[in-house]
Amino acid sequence: MFERFTDRARTVVRLAKSEADGLGHPMMGTEHLVLALLLEEGGVARTVLDGAGVTHAEIRAAIAAGDDAAALRSIGIDLDAVRTSVEQTFGPGALERAEPAERGGFLFRRSKLPTRFNNGAKKALELSLRVALSLKHNYIGTEHLLLGVLKEERGAGGRLLREHGLTYDGTVERVQAVLRDAA
Repeated sequence: MFERFTDRARTVVRLAKSEADGLGHPMMGTEHLVLALLLEEGGVARTVLDGAGVTHAEIRAAIAAGDDAAALRSIGIDLDAVRTSVEQTFGPGALERAEPAERGGFLFRRSKLPTRFNNGAKKALELSLRVALSLKHNYIGTEHLLLGVLKEERGAGGRLLREHGLTYDGTVERVQAVLRDAA
């Protein structure tokens, strides 16, 4: 599938990996794809996102703040109380992420595991191909990645974009307008 990606779309995937690494996330998700789309200047997706008022700083801050904690609070789960209870039972630092053990030997020289796509990002990439085909495009550009993220309903990236007022259908219209203007 990656052979259909434009240079800009490939750059977005590389930037998404950098964003995930920079946030200390072991898996690359749709939220990292959104951050990368906001960094790739000149792409159709960036034009659409700029027009919608979505900024890299806002999205990164929302991800760093941990919107999951806010979502859990909204249904009555207090993460601080959960952490306190777990640490009382299992000891301080019980919830801290353990670093993977350093592997020795010739075949295991890497000290850090590679960042991989989570299921949402995989689905968004698959959907970007379907979106491209539905638009009768023989390539996958940044616009298709953006639409794939929005179409993948469970991903954090799509949720963050919907919070900024973007819908799939409305974004398709914006993408087509940008493509028409560029032609």
